[in-house]
Amino acid sequence: MIWWPFVVGYALGSIPFAFLVARRVAGVDLRRAGSGNVGAANVLRLTRWSAGLGVALLDAAKGSAAVWLAGLAGGDAAARTLAGVGAVVGHVYPVWLRFQGGKGVATSGGAFLLLAPSAAAVAAATFVLVAWATRYVSLGSVSAAVTLPAAAGLFGADRAVVAGAAGTAALVVFRHRSNLGRLRRGGERRLGEKGA
Repeated sequence: MIWWPFVVGYALGSIPFAFLVARRVAGVDLRRAGSGNVGAANVLRLTRWSAGLGVALLDAAKGSAAVWLAGLAGGDAAARTLAGVGAVVGHVYPVWLRFQGGKGVATSGGAFLLLAPSAAAVAAATFVLVAWATRYVSLGSVSAAVTLPAAAGLFGADRAVVAGAAGTAALVVFRHRSNLGRLRRGGERRLGEKGA
């Protein structure tokens, strides 16, 4: 298999928008503040809602851009999926921050918005409903991740896309393992609560 789409995706995904915005807006290193996560939720927690929203949109754009570029270069569904997965891996494990990145939720959403739009819409709706009902962003994120490959399969997405969605979902759930542990212990912070 040709791996260039993954490499391109990784390069785009590894741009640490959350780290850069938090440093610019509040002068903080996300790796050492809040939850320690280099992602939009931690930016929101430590700065302001507009910065958090901006980072979420930029992170989603990384995933979409990777898929779009692979398609522009003539890549098939497998190549486009590989680019999207590469963007998520780059976001989660950016070489520039010693492989300490975010959790991949927004970047996954951006990638699969182009790869499997209907499935991405179902996953996004799942996130909103679960996060709104429970006020746990982490639970909404995990629920959306698990929903994505199932919805992609149900909507008849290409097998490569379904496999990529499953792999991405597994990575997102893995990155939320500490949140899941806190949920089991009753120590996870709800949306709007102060603290890590």
